[in-house]
Amino acid sequence: MTITRVTIAALVALLGTVTPSAAQSGDSPNTLGLGATRQALEARATRLEQGAQAPDVAREAAAIRARLARGDFRVGDRILLTVEGEKELSDTFTVGLGGQLTLPLIGNVPLDGVLRSELQDYLTHRLAQNLRDPEVRTRAFVRLSVQGAVLHPGYYGVPADGLLSDAFMAAGGTMQEANLSRLRIERDGKPLWEGKALQQAIAEGRTLDGAGLVAGDQVIVPRRGGTNAGEVLRFGGALLGIPITIYTLTKIF
Repeated sequence: MTITRVTIAALVALLGTVTPSAAQSGDSPNTLGLGATRQALEARATRLEQGAQAPDVAREAAAIRARLARGDFRVGDRILLTVEGEKELSDTFTVGLGGQLTLPLIGNVPLDGVLRSELQDYLTHRLAQNLRDPEVRTRAFVRLSVQGAVLHPGYYGVPADGLLSDAFMAAGGTMQEANLSRLRIERDGKPLWEGKALQQAIAEGRTLDGAGLVAGDQVIVPRRGGTNAGEVLRFGGALLGIPITIYTLTKIF
C-alpha cells in the first residue's frame, strides 16, 4: 500500500470539528504533564483537596497523589542514558518488571516513585554510588500504542519532549485510506484528544508532555470507508508538502 507522510498543516486542515472530549476542557490531565515537578504536583493536589470536593475534583487530587507515590515510569518505557566516559552505560535501557532499570556495572535501579522531572538528578545520585562525579544526561521515551491505518501498527517509544504529531507518525506514516477527520488519542478506551482540541494541539506544536500523554495511551488512525480512485487522488494531492520528521525508533532501539 502507498504511504502518505503527512505535513502538520495538512493534518490540521483535514482534522474534523468533533466537540472536544471532557478530558480536554479542564486542567486535567494536561496542565501538569510528564515534566511536572514534585513541588508543582504537590501544590496542585493541595489546592484541589482544600477546595470543593466535587467527584471529578476528588478524583484528580487522588490521581496526583497516586502519581507522586508511584512515579512516572512504567514497564516498557525506554530511557536514553548518556554517562560521560562510560560506554557501557551510554545506551537505551528498558524499564523492566517491578519498575526497575537494569544497568551494566550498576545492577538494578528502582524507579518506583521517581518523576520524569527528577530522573536525571536521581540517576546521577544513584550512579555516584559507583562512579566518581558522573556526568549524566537522560531522555525519556513514552510507550504508546499506534493503531489503525498506519504502515506499522504496534507499540512505539516516543520522546516525552517530542511533538504530539510525532506520535501519529512513529509507525511510519498514514495510509491513503486513513480518515484524518477522526484521528484521536484514547486512554483506557475513552477519548483523551479529538476534534478541534487535537487540531489546535498539533498546530501549536504541543509535546507529549504538554498533552499529558502517558505510557499505554492509544493513538488511533481510523480507516475511511468506500474510498474510490478519484477520492484517493484528491486526498493524496491535499497532502503534498514537506513531510514531518519521523522518529525511526527501531534504529534507536
